[in-house]
Amino acid sequence: MFTGIIESVGTVQSIHKEGKNFVFRILSELTPELSIDQSVSHNGVCLTVEDIDIENNIYRVTAIDETLEKTNLGKLKDGQKVNIERSVTLDKRMDGHMVQGHVDEIVECTAVKDVEGSTLFTFLLNPHKRHLLVPQGSVTLDGVSLTVARLNEMEFSVAIIPYTLDNTIIHFWKQGTKVNIEYDIFGKYLERYLEVYGKGWNSK
Repeated sequence: MFTGIIESVGTVQSIHKEGKNFVFRILSELTPELSIDQSVSHNGVCLTVEDIDIENNIYRVTAIDETLEKTNLGKLKDGQKVNIERSVTLDKRMDGHMVQGHVDEIVECTAVKDVEGSTLFTFLLNPHKRHLLVPQGSVTLDGVSLTVARLNEMEFSVAIIPYTLDNTIIHFWKQGTKVNIEYDIFGKYLERYLEVYGKGWNSK
């Protein structure tokens, strides 16, 4: 589990294919603190550390084809930046919200606007998923825990403060950027509950 509070921005050093999978070598200042089999979030995608090169501050992770199809990791290029967060520990403050590292889909940025000291990013809303967002509710975009600032039937927006803009890959977002989204787990549990028990419950 993660919190959506980005610890560091890493750099993709190399990418190579193994069958349908992509193997990434990531340069990060966090490398000396990592261990084999540790879970690390990359743009909101939970991947397992497979190998560590402490001397060069590089570690290796693999994304399977299903992950590549559902997320923006398959579009990464050498030299590109990624948001990185290690899994939460029990002694860590929960500054963001409960993030699983299981991206649901990709959403497209439709507008970027400066608003009173912050930057407002607007995204197209999947009509089949709009019930999973609520005003002032939590959403994870490229691994960052954010609050829904505006919401309508077709779009939603998040407001980014300068610190977050400067210390994550959000400053690379622009109109047309495809971003990983993970909807709030509580909304997904409620959705599943209603799928399984909703009819019987409503009939009483």
